[in-house]
Order: sequence, then C-alpha cells, then structure tokens
Amino acid sequence: MTDTRPFHFKHFSLFHHRSTMKVGTDAILLGRWVEVKPADVVLDIGTGCGLLPLMLAQKGVAQVDAVDIDAASIEEATVNFEASQWREKLKAYCTDIVDFQTDKQYDLIVSNPPFFNRFSKCDSERKSRARHNDMTLSHNVLCQAVVRLLKPDGRFALVLPFTESVDFLEVAKGQGLRLCKRMTIVPIAGKEPNRVNLELSVGLCGVVQAETFTIRDQNKCFTPQYTAFLKDYYLGL
Repeated sequence: MTDTRPFHFKHFSLFHHRSTMKVGTDAILLGRWVEVKPADVVLDIGTGCGLLPLMLAQKGVAQVDAVDIDAASIEEATVNFEASQWREKLKAYCTDIVDFQTDKQYDLIVSNPPFFNRFSKCDSERKSRARHNDMTLSHNVLCQAVVRLLKPDGRFALVLPFTESVDFLEVAKGQGLRLCKRMTIVPIAGKEPNRVNLELSVGLCGVVQAETFTIRDQNKCFTPQYTAFLKDYYLGL
C-alpha cells in the first residue's frame, strides 16, 4: 500500500507519493549545500515533488521555476508549492527541458538528474525516465540546456553518483562548463564515497573548492557534521 503521508521538515511539508522520485538524502544535501543570494532567480531541472525549490525558497531566493517531464510529479509539486509560505515565489512547469521556453536567464540552475546509464531499467517507464539518463535527460542534453538558460555569471549545481561524475565533467567541459566547487559525500566513515555535489559555471573558476562530507560514523549514527549541516531543515536535529 502506498504511503500517502507528507514528509515534514521544520518550515514546510510536502507530499511525495505521486512523484517519480521520493524525498531523499541526495537532494536534501544538495539543497543545503548550494549557496544562494537573495536576488537569485533559480531553475530546478527534474523537480519531482518540488523539494529543491522549497529548500531554496527557505534560504531566501527571489524566485524558483521548476521543470519536470512527468505530469504527476508536477501536479504534486504544485500542491506542495501552494501549501507553502513561499507560494508566490514558486512555479512548476510540465515540459521536457529541451522544449522549455522562457525569456529568463537564471542566476542558479539546480538538478538532481537521472543518475544511471549502464544499469537495467525499472519496471515503470516513469521511474526509468527519472533514474536513467539515457531515457531522456542525457548528460549532454542537460549541459546544453544549462548553457542555454544560465546567465553568463550564473552557477549550475547538481548531485551525481561519484563514479558517474568523471564522465559528466568531461561532457560539461565540452559544453564550456567548468568545475568550481565539489563536495565528496561518504555514506559511512571508512567507506568509499558514493555521491558528489558539483557546482559549475561558464568559463574558468580558478582553484576548485573541495570538501568531504561524511553522513554516518562507523557505528552508523549520524555524524556531528551531518546533524549540524541539516539542523535548519530536519525535525529532531
């Protein structure tokens, strides 16, 4: 039976049972990590239930447009936006990013994109589109969209599997995007990293700002780093 209860954060709640991807640690860490400015106009590519726009709205950006190809996800994101205190700042669009037309150029683009291109597909075509980048949103297509929609001095932030990030950065470089910041994410102390947050911009960035983030200690308890990082969002921290 599908769990239809909302997920509660400190300053907002959101439904995520209809979206292709549920609320998860990957998007939460990305939303907390990316730096924003009060005047930022932001685009979220592949918004799902609208988690990243809500997190960025809490951080004080001016506006967030959210795009997703999945109609049920956009319907759910719209419900979540309308129920929030930032409803005037948030707008969801059901469209392929390739077809998304706007007069805006964005200060910041964020994405928790489809991760995989070498794994067996999911039983559901909706879930396959959300998780596998060879279905619709390849790395090349994503980077082309970012270059088209980003301001010349804008930033692009995303989360990827650690192993996929090497190939992605080569594709991004071919589109004129350069790495500025990296957070390497370790799931359990002593284990290999499994995720990475990346921030890129058009042109050179100088020395890459790099850090490592560990979610759990060897006893599988949340690290002090994790609890301090997410205390403004998670209940109970």
